[in-house]
Amino acid sequence: MSVEKQVSDGRAVFKIHIEAPRETVFAEMTKSGEPQAAIFHNVMHTAGGVAPGSTIQMRSKNGKYVGMVGEILEVDPPRLFKHTLRFTHIDEPETIVTYELSEKDGGTDFTLTVDKLVATNKTGKSMLQGGGMICSVLKSVVENGKAPLMNRVLFGTLGALAPMMTPAKCKAENWPLEYRATAGGAS
Repeated sequence: MSVEKQVSDGRAVFKIHIEAPRETVFAEMTKSGEPQAAIFHNVMHTAGGVAPGSTIQMRSKNGKYVGMVGEILEVDPPRLFKHTLRFTHIDEPETIVTYELSEKDGGTDFTLTVDKLVATNKTGKSMLQGGGMICSVLKSVVENGKAPLMNRVLFGTLGALAPMMTPAKCKAENWPLEYRATAGGAS
């Protein structure tokens, strides 16, 4: 099954069916301390755990770079996980990302919604390109235990090139975990 994609003014919605219980899918997408293949092999860090009001970061596997910052807005395991998102290498307004999981046919209907989306800016373009990949890689990881080969090669290549390609402003020391994405960014 392929990813369904709907884009409207200020919103993009990606849907896929995953042959696994909601609890398994939710645990994979909210795990911290180890890479999440669906999120480009980054590691989720939070200040205060996976709870509303906690800050969230997605860091490189080695912890040296922060690719995304945000604040957790809502958590209802295993049904809902919602947070703001701002890429650290782009000085643009944040978006809101919502992951919804519903039981269907012995598995999980997974929906990724991006709100406050500006399809013409860099963040919007990144989210429109990455949303489908996130869904399909999550499905593969949960159902088969690993990301598709093409994605594993891509993530390995990106990891190897990170020291040469990642802007200095994305270094972890510039993004303390207590940073609030709505505060306007790190200097």
